[in-house]
Formats: sequence, C-alpha cells, structure tokens
Amino acid sequence: MIGKIHKQMSHDSWLFSKMATPEYTPFVFLLLLFQSSVWGFPSCHATKPGMLNVHLVPHTHDDVGWLKTVDQYFYGDRNDIQHAGVQYILDSVVDQLLKNPDRRFIYVETAFFYRWWKQQTDDMQNTVKQLVNEGRLEFVNGGWCMSDEATTHYSAVIDQMTMGLRFLNDTFGHCGRPRVAWHIDPFGHAREHASMFAQMGYDGFFFGRLDYQDRNRRMVAREQEMLWRASESLTPPMADLFTGILPNGYNPPEGFCWDQSCDDPPIRDDPDLEDYNVDDVVTRFLHIAHGQALVYKTNHIIMTMGSDFQYENANLWYKNLDKLIRYVNQMQSNGSEVNVLYSTPSCYLQELHRANLTWPLKGDDFFPYADSAHDFWTGYFTSRPALKRYERISNSYLQTCKQLEVLGGPISRKGPFGAGDSETLKKAMAVAQHHDAVSGTEKQHVANDYARKLANGWAHCQVPTMCNTTRAHTHTHNSSLFSVNVYNPLARPVSWPVRLPVNGTAYRISDAKELLLVRTTYSLSTLLSLSLSISLYPSLSLSISLYPSLSLSISLYPSLSLSISLYPSLSLSISLYPSLSLTPSYSLYPSIIISPSQSFSPQPSSLLSLCASIVTLRDFLSSLFCVCLSRYNASDGNNSESIQMSGAYIFRPNTSTPFIISKTAKIETLQEVRQWFSPWVSQVVRLYTDSRALELEWTVGPVPIGDDLGKEVISRLDSSINSSGVFYTDSNGREMLQRRKDYRPTWNLRQSEPIAGNYYPINSRAYIKDDKDQLTVVTDRSQGGGSIQDGSLEIMLHRRLLYDDVRGVGEPLNEMSDIYPEGLVVRGRHLLSLSPPATAADTHRPLAQEVVLQPLITFTDGELHPSTRLEFSGLQAVLPPAVHLLTVSQWDQDTVLLRLEHQYQASESKEHSQPVTVNLQRLGGDPSVWEVSLKPMEIRTFLLRVRQR
Repeated sequence: MIGKIHKQMSHDSWLFSKMATPEYTPFVFLLLLFQSSVWGFPSCHATKPGMLNVHLVPHTHDDVGWLKTVDQYFYGDRNDIQHAGVQYILDSVVDQLLKNPDRRFIYVETAFFYRWWKQQTDDMQNTVKQLVNEGRLEFVNGGWCMSDEATTHYSAVIDQMTMGLRFLNDTFGHCGRPRVAWHIDPFGHAREHASMFAQMGYDGFFFGRLDYQDRNRRMVAREQEMLWRASESLTPPMADLFTGILPNGYNPPEGFCWDQSCDDPPIRDDPDLEDYNVDDVVTRFLHIAHGQALVYKTNHIIMTMGSDFQYENANLWYKNLDKLIRYVNQMQSNGSEVNVLYSTPSCYLQELHRANLTWPLKGDDFFPYADSAHDFWTGYFTSRPALKRYERISNSYLQTCKQLEVLGGPISRKGPFGAGDSETLKKAMAVAQHHDAVSGTEKQHVANDYARKLANGWAHCQVPTMCNTTRAHTHTHNSSLFSVNVYNPLARPVSWPVRLPVNGTAYRISDAKELLLVRTTYSLSTLLSLSLSISLYPSLSLSISLYPSLSLSISLYPSLSLSISLYPSLSLSISLYPSLSLTPSYSLYPSIIISPSQSFSPQPSSLLSLCASIVTLRDFLSSLFCVCLSRYNASDGNNSESIQMSGAYIFRPNTSTPFIISKTAKIETLQEVRQWFSPWVSQVVRLYTDSRALELEWTVGPVPIGDDLGKEVISRLDSSINSSGVFYTDSNGREMLQRRKDYRPTWNLRQSEPIAGNYYPINSRAYIKDDKDQLTVVTDRSQGGGSIQDGSLEIMLHRRLLYDDVRGVGEPLNEMSDIYPEGLVVRGRHLLSLSPPATAADTHRPLAQEVVLQPLITFTDGELHPSTRLEFSGLQAVLPPAVHLLTVSQWDQDTVLLRLEHQYQASESKEHSQPVTVNLQRLGGDPSVWEVSLKPMEIRTFLLRVRQR
C-alpha cells in the first residue's frame, strides 16, 4: 500500500481570540494552542537539484534523568558518573550560532530549556528569540521530555506535551512551534504515539530504534521512510503521519564525531603540516553518503551530528562541520554530485514533500524492539513495578487535583496550598514520562529522585478540606470521630470498594444526610476485619471482608464528593466469634467456584494450577481458567550462543518454560480466597457483588536471589479459550492491537527468543478470545506480557536481576531500600472479566478508566465544620457512556481547558461505537446551546471562558 504526505503539510489557524466561541479544532488537543503559519521555511538553506543533498542536523540528546538525576544533568554535577551539563550545552550552542548565520541547531527537551531560559538576562532572551525567529535554533518534539512509548498512559503523555508546547508558544509564538516529532531514543514505538502526534498537527515523526530484522529489510527495500496510518478508527488522514527512520540511530556517521567526548580526529586542513587529512576526510564522507543514499528513496539524506549530552563545547563541533561542508562542496568543481548543508528535520521533511513520491504504508507498531538475535528490549515493560504504579496513581491524583482547582474556584488557588500548586505535580509527572523514568531503565538513585519529585508534588497539590490519604491508618485507628470523603473524578457513576483499617468492635456509619448506612452485620474473622453491608444511594452495595479493615463498596455520582462519617464504639454492637474461617489447608492448587451468589468454596483439584470457573449473572457464561504464579530464571551468561543477560532493558530467560514457584499452596477462605504460594508470593481473589470483574491482588517479594540468578515473576492465566496464537494489547491505554505469536506484520520473522520475542507492552489491558468468550485482564500499571500458549495470557509482575544487561545503565536491577533491605516487595491488582467478544469492550473500556482515574479518598478528624458541603457534583448531568472526561484544568485566570474523548474504537461495541453528541451546556458551560460531536477514538479540546458566580 502507498500513501501521500500532502495532509501533513497543511495547518489550520486557531487563534486565541476564537477560543470563547463554539468553534473547535479538527486535529484535536494541541493544535489550538498555536497560531500556525502557512507552509514554508525561508530559513532553510537552498538545496541543489540533481545532486545528492546531505542534510547535517546538529543536535544533542539530553536525557531528563538516566545515570544522573534531572538536577545533576542540568548543573553538570556528579561528573564522576557521567560528564554532562545541559546548562553549558545551551550556553555554548547559542554562542556558536551567533558566530555564523549558516549554522543550525535543534533542541528537544523543554524541561531543560525552561530552566535555562529562566536564568537568562533580558538581552540574552531577546537574542535567543531572534535565533528562533530566523530558524537558526529550531525546537523539535517540544514536550517537557521525550516520553517513553511502551509504559506511558496517553493521558499523561498529552499532559507533558501540553506543558512543553505551551511554554514554547507563550515564549516564542508560532516560530517556536515544533513541526516534527523526534523520538530518537525510546526503545520501540507505539502506534498511539504516532496517532497523537498526527492529531497534534505534527508534519512528521523521526526515530532511530527499530528491530534489527525490520531495519535490514527496510534498507534493502528502501522503505525507511513511510506513511504511518496510526488508527483503525479515525478517518484518514486524521491519524496519518509521515515517519522516517534515521540512519545511525541518533549518532553521527562513524569517524565524524567531534565532541569533547569523542575520539575521532579533527579536520586538519593546513597543507604544510604532516598530518593534513582533508582528502581522507572528504573521501570517507563521500563513501558514507553514497552508501546511505542506496537505502533511502530520494536524493536527500539526513545525518544526525551529535549524541548524548554533546555540544558542551560547541566550538569543537561547529568548527569541524564548517570545514566539512566547505571541503566536500568544493569537490563539486571536480564533478562531485554531493551537496552538504546545515539543516533541520523540518527542512529535510520539506524536501521529501517536494519530491512528491508515494510511500509505503505502516499500520501496526514497532514493538517489540531487538537490537540482535537474543537481545529483546522487553524487560523494561515491567522494570521497577513500584515506580510504575506510583507514576500511575500520581497521574490519577493530578487529574483530580486539577479538577478540584477548577471546581473550587479562585479561593482554591490561593494560600499555602493554592496559587496553582498543582504545577509542582504537573512538572514531576511530566518528567516521569521520560523514556528513562517510568520505563524503569535508570540508575537506582535516579529512580529514587523521580519518586521524591512525585511525592513533593503530592504534598503541594492539595486544596482546602483535603488531607493526605497516607494518613488513613492514623485516622481510622486513633480517632474517635472522623469523616471519609470520596471524590469521583470520572464523569459517570462508579461503584468502588473502599477499604479502611479499623481498630474497634462497634461502629455507627452514616452518610452525608446523617442516615445510618448499616443494613446487616457480619461476624468478625480471627483477623478482626469488619464486614458490613451498607446502603449508599442510589444503589445498594455489599461489602466484604478484606484484611483487618473496614470495607465499603460505594456508588458515586460523577464528580461527587461524598462524606461518610464513622463513629467508632457507638450504638452498634458486633460480636466476635473466633475461628469462623475454614481451616487452612495444604494441597494442590484448589478450584475456586465463583457461583452466582458470589460465594467461595475450596475444592481439591488435579486439573491445573489454580483453576476457577467463572459464572456471571449478566452474561450467563462459564469458562474454566487457571491462574498460575510462576517465574523465569534470568540467563546466567553461560549460553553458548550468546552471553546476553536480563537487565533493566533486556528480558532473556534461560529456559522457555517457567518454573512453578510451589506445587502446593496454603489456602484460607473467608469471604475472599487468600493463597500463599511461598513466603514471598501470595494472592487474594475477590469478587464483589454486581461486579463483572474478578480481582486478583498479588504480592511478590522479596524475590530470593540465593542461587545467584535473577528471577522474573509472572502471573499466567490458562483458559479453555481457543485463541489460535492471537492475543490483543492496548497501545498507551487507547486502541487495541492484534498480536500473533512468532509473527510480525511487515516482515518474515526469524524468531530466536520464543518467550522474550513474544512479549509486548500492556499499558492497561490485554485479552484473548474465540467465538464464544473473551478473557480480558485490566492492569493497574504498565507491565509486559504475552500469549505463549493458546488460551493463555502471562503478565510479568516483578523482576530482580543480578547482572547488568550492558545497555548503558551500568548496574543490575536489584531494588532494595531501608524498609526492604532484603529486596523490594510489590503489590498490585489484576481485574479479570469474561464476556462474549461482542460486548467485552462495554466492560473493559470503563473498567480501565476506573483503574486509571480512581476515586480519591481523604480523611478529616472530628466534627466537620457546619458550613461544609457534604455533597457536591461539578456536573449537571453525566456524560454519555461512550464519552470520557479526559481533562479539566485551569488554563489561566478566567479560562478552563476541557478535553472530551470518545473512548471506544470503531466496531468494538454495538452499543457505544457510534458517534455521540454532547451538549456542553449540560456540563455547566455557557448557557447557549453548544453541541460537540465525537467519533470513535476522537479527542476534542476546548478553552472555556469561565465566569465565577
């Protein structure tokens, strides 16, 4: 298939003056932030028709944390770890650009540039603005960071892109607008990222890493530049994006690195000196240029002249590049047909557009990534699972905080916890999206720094009446009177289990209207956990016993803050009965029958590991499936084929068959099933009343390492579903992609790693299906997984490794802390749903959103102030089921940023995969009629003028 790139070369102009009107952008979220100019690049150097034009692109790749923290990288601290100082790079580059108007430079990471900019004088800022206006300094990508593409959720990516692009727009206007997405270092590329970039109005996308087999095939076929059709739901060309693969990753050609960190000789052009080398340099360069031209399609090729943290002494680079351009172009007088010029990705893309060619069409993604036969970068899909979870819940907390700032009005943005205090968490979350942050591929001290920044953001992102949720244990154990406040950030009702640690034997529970909620009492187990059946309007809910805690399953209106008062040791008396639970048994993994009455009963089984027959009241389906917690041993380096070992990036088990952790399990059945497979692996199985999802809460760690082998722990779900080697994973939390074992859609795969080579990123969910059943797993963080056997899904939970995988981080993935000196303990949840394929999305789509944006629970000691509003909803009406309230955020003093999303793909739901119309008036907007239409997978962004009453 072929495609044109004409679509990417046009932009609509959306001025700020239009934002108070009902007009909206056709390309979604960020296009309205820019005053677009017509296509044209007056700053681009002229190229020569009929010649091979070599576009030299001076650049630096500045990780927003990796071997050093963000702060250490910016200031140039801890050069004993890595010599890198971003502030000096920007100082030096600006100085060198001023010395020669022909020179060009591109910059990517707004997080660093923002810091540097704030330190400059007015004169320097004006100088830099002039360089930007003249196109000599060009911003590419433009997000706060260069985000990871496997482990990031689309909502957090949009936020970090918004932050970076808004700063560039506010500072430089339309000349600062990046036209090219530039992801030169992420370890594989997600289709959803390309879709988002296309919808943001980018003209092209360039990256450096793809599977070595894919690259080799594309080089032979001259298909390293293509049109990426990045959505099966959005009508072309809305999600079409021209995409180019860079020739050397993001490094210069071999022998042409002139940074202070490089060893290549400079150009010595004094003919009177013995070491004169111009002829040799020119000959080698022409040879490389001609060779590169053979694997690209036009008479234009691009060379990245720079690398990690280079240009700290920009004079070294530019002095040699000036000479290279001069001496190579002088050869044209001798018949050479090579023309070399300073360029940028935008100027290069302009020439490809002018070529007016057709390009191969790409429809899948670029996962998994391998750089050689046994080196699949699929381990980082799971690396640092605790940090991945902290980043995910921080995203939920940030969205809630932004909503509350809007709903609370100006008063919520004043005082010690106001004045835009969500900015601290916004920046921490933006940095956490970096491809060496949430990915888990950083050094341990850097991971600690990311977590510290998120924690600091949590501390600042609080509005009046909120208190830190981490104090729950203190409140519920030590207070004679306290209130629980639950806020639902979704724009639709949800039912959510609330678990509170308790320390008493009698409780009186009332709602916001002082109505007693206790309907029936249940006896306490030997673990002293209180189980109550409570009624919260508008529906009746049943609670279950969950550890030593009070468990409430509550229904929440959209954007409703509900206050539940708990009065320990008051009117209600509950008796204690010792040992009501069934006697713990030791046997083969039992069968768990989850019947329509939601009861559990252990039974011996000789079938498989942990098997369960799920019967749901709504779907009347039953299916046998098994849950097995197992592990892979990491390669010990003695394999005769390769010494590659698992590490932060690489997943390489030493066998293709996982090891069963234990053939017996300790089982305890209360109103939930608790399993202990070993002292370091356990699981709790729960099913709530009216829930269509089975909850598996797993706890893993400390992972033992006495055998000197790293271990990678998985949860494997085996079912009777006839999946025929096919399974499905989400792309950054949005569209689902089909995966097939030992197969790639665009080339004939030579599979060399049957496990690691079949792992894919699972950001929020994965499923297998046949004509009858679909088994879907919703995760609470990004994880790696695959379907190694038909009817099976396996998801990696935790990794502890004793060797470095030699991809740069320089230390093993062996997480420990003062709290866990024996190794990290990680807990998480998987939610399993079983439905007919035709209706499965109706369950897993909203369920995944509930896990990403879960209700916020806060606590207040003592009596509430008489003026406290015990109930509040920020919406006049719930949104249609297909519509997700993606963003509500204060934009400036009188303006609110609103994003609405159609959360269903085309054709995945008979009921919800249809265009839908939303009336913004009913959401509390302008009283005039203002209707918005959304097609499947479409996101629309609005800036609303808000008048406070």
